[in-house]
Amino acid sequence: MSRRTNSLRGAAGLLSAADCRRLFGGVVLAALTALAGLALLGLSGWFIAATAIAGLTAATAIAFDVFAPAAGIRLLALTRTAGRYGERLATHDATLALLAGLRARLFRGWAGAGAARDLARRPARLLFRLTLDVDALDSLYLRVLVPLGAALAAALAAGVAFGVLQPMLGLAVGAFLAVVGLGIPMVAARAAARGAAVRARGLERLRAGTVDLVSGQTEWLMAGRLAARLAGIGDDDRALAATDDRLNRIESRTGLAFGAAGAALLAAVLLAMAALAEAGTIGAAVAALGVLLATAVLEPFGALRRGATELGRTLFALRRIAGRLAPAAAHGPAAISPPGAGTAVRLERATVRHAAASAPSLHAADLVVRDGERVALIGPSGAGKSTLLSLIAGEVSADHGRVTARPVTLLTQRTELFQDSIRDNLRLADPGADDRRLMLAFDAAGLRADVEAMPRGLDTRLGEGGQGLSGGQSRRLALARLFLHDRPVWLLDEPTDGLDGATARDVLARLAARADGRAVVVATHLRREAEAADRLVRLDRGRILAVLERGQPGFAAALAELRPD
Repeated sequence: MSRRTNSLRGAAGLLSAADCRRLFGGVVLAALTALAGLALLGLSGWFIAATAIAGLTAATAIAFDVFAPAAGIRLLALTRTAGRYGERLATHDATLALLAGLRARLFRGWAGAGAARDLARRPARLLFRLTLDVDALDSLYLRVLVPLGAALAAALAAGVAFGVLQPMLGLAVGAFLAVVGLGIPMVAARAAARGAAVRARGLERLRAGTVDLVSGQTEWLMAGRLAARLAGIGDDDRALAATDDRLNRIESRTGLAFGAAGAALLAAVLLAMAALAEAGTIGAAVAALGVLLATAVLEPFGALRRGATELGRTLFALRRIAGRLAPAAAHGPAAISPPGAGTAVRLERATVRHAAASAPSLHAADLVVRDGERVALIGPSGAGKSTLLSLIAGEVSADHGRVTARPVTLLTQRTELFQDSIRDNLRLADPGADDRRLMLAFDAAGLRADVEAMPRGLDTRLGEGGQGLSGGQSRRLALARLFLHDRPVWLLDEPTDGLDGATARDVLARLAARADGRAVVVATHLRREAEAADRLVRLDRGRILAVLERGQPGFAAALAELRPD
């Protein structure tokens, strides 16, 4: 029950963060359309019956005014048509604006501290949250709130209309619509809740499995597991189809329940109109108005049946993304205050423990990096080098201790490139940079000649994951980002790992040429990356074991222990 309450609170917060005037306008137009439809049907019934009665005698036929009700019918017909058109425009515009804002907020949330590491473990998660889960939220407004507003307006209008004829009848109709019209969708929503959540998980599993099959079909074939993988995807597809069938059955039964409720209401109103007409309280024309009104008053409630069956999926999606929908500032890098004059980075008893880890990844680390100093972090894999860089960059927060640093740029081991132009891949470092600055950055990284040789230059589009560039070119593009994103502290995580010797030394020479005045901290196990360091910081099992200055005993020996080219 608490999870459902939290989901509903999350839904309220989600809608309150949107353009409320636009959302409310769509609901008003939907209500106006429903009311115009009811009035049109009722007035048409009254007009037809009244015209037939007036035509029984020549005197009443001559005296009967056909123009005013005919004009009213035409006005209501035009109002209903215009309202329906305006409702579709307003509600879909509001929904698309809401979903676009959600995707931006969600993407910013996933861009926060620690998120990149989560995405590296499950890269499909962000895609499905941005597509499947966000798309599921359109039902909350389009198929729940909008038809609910129209249904309540119709129920109120019907209750008032029947109440004018007979007060107890108006109360009875209003109560029936409130209990049955809202009760049926609530029962359907409860019945479909589990199936909707199962469907959401199944659809994500099916899509992830299909993507995995397509991207890794060679590996599956070589391992002799392609047939088994295909069979597994087939099982997922059949399970999803079975879930869809159950949800469709719930929706069909909901429609039948509304049909039965409508028939019961019509029968009751027909008997009531007959009794009132026989008692002389109303005429035949008014009785026709009441009967026709009863035939249509449940129609707005019937529009809730689809939203009711999808409400579970919507709330399930909301629970999955709600944690990443806080304002962007709350998900940014951890706040790090600047150190004192002459100091680029200062760590004081800093401890970092990753989730579910049995021991700290970094334990009580003390380190000072001065302005313009070059420091190399050395030690075996898992010693805590990358964690220390992430701590300085604000990608992780210290559980204990204190961290201060000047603005930093982190160059990770992996170069992330997107299916976009060369220009836009570089402009991630500075969205406001013009082409002149971009080419200067490429020049400094040694990639300018390659870019100029491409048929479309900066407009050349890369494939998925940066296809179209070699490994060395990709690394140079990452280097150009580092130069363009000008910061006083550079954090380099094995910047030349995987490059051939000549390319690696060229990259290091270009880094050295641009590093004057900047503090550089490099995590490495390669001798070539540590040769220019002023100090070596040896780590093991998350602890700083030694800090060796150039020229001190042990510095040369520690450098010699690193892997050569």
